[in-house]
Amino acid sequence: MFIGMTPIIIIAIVVAFSSIKVLNEYERGVILTFGRFTGVKGPGLIFVIPGVQQMFRMSTRVVVLDVPPQDVITRDNISVKVNAVIYFRVVNPQTAVLNVENYMYATSQLAQTTLRSVLGQQELDDLLANRDKINKNLQEILDLHTEPWGIKISSVEVKNVDLPQEMQRAIAKQAEAERERRAKVIHAEGEFQAAQKLSDAAQIMAINPAAIQLRYLQTLTEIATDNNSTIIFPVPMDLIQMFLKNRN
Repeated sequence: MFIGMTPIIIIAIVVAFSSIKVLNEYERGVILTFGRFTGVKGPGLIFVIPGVQQMFRMSTRVVVLDVPPQDVITRDNISVKVNAVIYFRVVNPQTAVLNVENYMYATSQLAQTTLRSVLGQQELDDLLANRDKINKNLQEILDLHTEPWGIKISSVEVKNVDLPQEMQRAIAKQAEAERERRAKVIHAEGEFQAAQKLSDAAQIMAINPAAIQLRYLQTLTEIATDNNSTIIFPVPMDLIQMFLKNRN
């Protein structure tokens, strides 16, 4: 009798061991009993009845998804290639199993179409300058569409914007012209400030003739210091008359 019970015992032991499942801290098990949802289990040690229950192992960690380069035509009719990276995680394992067949593939396809749609509404200058605003807009749109799937989009980052060679040369020329314009403006502002200071100095000297004479003597001193040769320098009559008056 014991020998006859041996296969049954072995089968029972095999079934018992096969029903034991271990889920890590970041994993959850979605359980279907006879095809119907009966709960989410884990983490830790759980039991799944073979042939009766089916378990879908779901990870709740953040997933990094690369969006392949997409051909995008901007609003100002410039063709560019843009790729991005998406950070998301499963926040509701039940809906991630029941509401979508393959949430990874669905999220990837949605990200590609959304990337083309959103960037196609932007002009090239906005695409290059307002990267943070575009990333936030993409994140909000994707998060809205993936919420019924139990997916939370935490961040979207546009990585590279590849421009055609002709457009790269045009942008380089534009940047060079902008630098030249700024240099000319700065030089003109310097000339204006210098002229304004000279005008202020001229007005002060016109009010006080003694200032002109002191400046005249200072110029003579500077020339004599820099050059040791004989210098013939005209002396204003007003200066000579001042000395003559002091002598009398």
